[in-house]
Amino acid sequence: MNVLITGGAGFIGSNLSLSLISKGHTVTVLDNLSPQIHGDDPDKSELYRAIAGKVNFIKGDVRNISDWEKSIAGCDVIVHLAAETGTGQSMYEIDRYCDANVGGTAKMLDLLTNKPHNVKKCIIASSRAVYGEGKYECAKCGIVYPFDRTSEDMQKGDFNAKCPSCGADVSPLPTDEDTLCIPGSIYALTKYMQEKMVLMSCRGIGVDAAALRFQNVYGPGQSLSNPYTGILSIFSTRMKNGNDINIFEDGKESRDFVYIDDVVDSIMLCVEGNNLSHEVFNVGTGVPVDVLTVANTLASKYGSKSKISVTGNFRVGDIRTNYADISRIQKRFGYTPKVSFDEGISRFAKWVDGQEVQEDKFDASIEEMRSKGLLK
Repeated sequence: MNVLITGGAGFIGSNLSLSLISKGHTVTVLDNLSPQIHGDDPDKSELYRAIAGKVNFIKGDVRNISDWEKSIAGCDVIVHLAAETGTGQSMYEIDRYCDANVGGTAKMLDLLTNKPHNVKKCIIASSRAVYGEGKYECAKCGIVYPFDRTSEDMQKGDFNAKCPSCGADVSPLPTDEDTLCIPGSIYALTKYMQEKMVLMSCRGIGVDAAALRFQNVYGPGQSLSNPYTGILSIFSTRMKNGNDINIFEDGKESRDFVYIDDVVDSIMLCVEGNNLSHEVFNVGTGVPVDVLTVANTLASKYGSKSKISVTGNFRVGDIRTNYADISRIQKRFGYTPKVSFDEGISRFAKWVDGQEVQEDKFDASIEEMRSKGLLK
């Protein structure tokens, strides 16, 4: 098959490109080589170098219709990964996030709807962020879907999600795809819009489609210089620079960390599978890991002397806990995550140890958020 990957020089895209090529597929990559991901010199980017000369590479932007026209020509499958991805950054770079994520997707769908093409399947990368807090249980009210936590509660040190009916503390449950979606950031809202647009439009024009809601993706090759996404990268870069670690909230906020190889496997199952049925699928491990555990594990791996402080600071739009119910993709495609967090973080830390220490830009990103009133 001829597969187009937008954002194909990024972390997920480059790994997917190599997997597709190993299976005999032809790959076209559309990517703008964003400095936020690849640095100022893309030729020095490990991600870009991994695919250079192995794919039909088109340097372009999903916001430009002419770049879409060149990229789609002759393709059977589109894997749409290209997006702006910083939750916090999205809250003050609203136009850029909406233009790239929603506008870029609209241009793709406009072409598929109104121009001749060979595309038979479209897979859109979505995010666990679309759920907001996700699925919880209240002792009094049963299954509930909490709204955003309030600044007033968190400033008092109360970081727990609350029942939207009675206001009591609630306990997290694995979040399934039927969970009510309550996006808590501009980024999350654009991902929700993307998946709805793709599934709706592709159903109407007879193109098979699926949306994959990725949990927190990590592994060797992810950007160590981007201060807006990926706490494993952020913590690693700070430790390698000898800087202290500021743990937000009480350190007990948790995420479902899914290793890059497992994410690539999930996409491959959709690319090579049949009847995607215009559905959404969670991609994760189903295992929550709290942020303090992440920081302490990395410090141990690196032998770091950085001070790890739980500060009570918090970011507007962050969620407390979200981990995936992955039973749907397991039943439909046989997806099973193969890499545990312990194994994955060991592989990641070993890779980081072999990398050049990157400039730590986290403090500057935090000051940006603080100046916008988004860090408390």
